[in-house]
Amino acid sequence: MQLTQTWDKVFPRSERVDHQKVTFTNRYGITLVGDLYLPKDRGARRLPAIAVGGPFGAVKEQSSGLYAQTMAERGFVTLAFDPSYTGESGGSPRNVASPDINTEDFSAAIDYLGRHASVDRERLGILGICGWGGMALNAVAVDKRVKAVAVSTMYDMTRLMSRGYNDSVTPQQRTHTLEQLSHQRWTDAANGTPAYGPRMNDLKGGEAQFLVDYHDYYRTPRGFHPRAVNSNGSWTITTPLSFMNMPILTYIKEIAPRPILFVHGERAHSRYFSETAYAAAAEPKELVIVPGASHTDLYDKVDVIPFDRFADFFGKNL
Repeated sequence: MQLTQTWDKVFPRSERVDHQKVTFTNRYGITLVGDLYLPKDRGARRLPAIAVGGPFGAVKEQSSGLYAQTMAERGFVTLAFDPSYTGESGGSPRNVASPDINTEDFSAAIDYLGRHASVDRERLGILGICGWGGMALNAVAVDKRVKAVAVSTMYDMTRLMSRGYNDSVTPQQRTHTLEQLSHQRWTDAANGTPAYGPRMNDLKGGEAQFLVDYHDYYRTPRGFHPRAVNSNGSWTITTPLSFMNMPILTYIKEIAPRPILFVHGERAHSRYFSETAYAAAAEPKELVIVPGASHTDLYDKVDVIPFDRFADFFGKNL
C-alpha cells in the first residue's frame, strides 16, 4: 500500500484536532485505511470514540472525514475509514460492495478503536452516513460492544437494490435484473475480471433533482475526490447481487436497549428510509428531521448538519 500522506480532504483541516493515517485489518483479512482524529486538548484521558463511515461510494476524504473531524472538535476520538475494496483500503477487485463485508468493516474499526491508548473501550459508538447508515445499524445489531449508533441521511442499500426507490420494483422486474446479473457472471468469469458500469453521476439532462444533487457534490470541486467511486469511477456490474436477498435491517430491534439517533433532511428523496427504520426500531430511539434540508445537504453543509445534536447524543450515551 502506498498511502497519501498529504492533506487531500475536500474540507479544511482543523487546528483543534490531531490527525493520523492508520491501518487495521477486518475479519476477512482485508487491510483498511482510516483517518484517526483526536482532540488536541485530550491530555492523558481516555475518551469516548466513534467509528464513522459513508456515504455509499464515497471515501474518507469526503463526508465521513468531515463528520469525524467535527466530532473530534467536540471531544471524541473518531475514525473515518475507507470501506473494503474502495479508496485506499485493500481488497480486489476494486469498487465492489458487500452488505456483509462492509458491515464487518465497522466492527473492524471498533476493534481498532477499542485497543487505542486514548480510547475508553466501554464508550464506543458508530455513525453511518447515507448507504453506510444501513451498514451501521446492521453492525450495531450484532456487535454488542457498541453503546450507541447515529445515522445521517440514511439509505438501506439492500432495500434499494432489491426493491428500487419507494419499493417500486415489480417481481417481474426483479427477476429480469437477477437474470441479467447471473449471466454477467459468466462473462466476468470468461474475462477473468469483472465488468464495470458507466461512470457514476454523469448527467445527460432531464434527471431527477436528487441525481443532480449527487452530481453537484461528487463531480464538482465541492466534493470531488479522485479515489471515490461516486466521483471518478463505477461499481462492478454484479455488485447488486448480494444486496438483492440480504435485508440488513432485519434485526434492527436487537439494537435495543442501546439508543439510535436518526437524522434526515425534510426534503430528502431518501427520507422514507429513516422513517421506516425508525418505526421498526425499538426504544430508545429518536428521529430528527432537519427543516428544508435535501439528502446531500447533510453531506457537507456545516450550517445545516446538526452537529450539536450528534454531540449531545453521543455525549449522553457513551
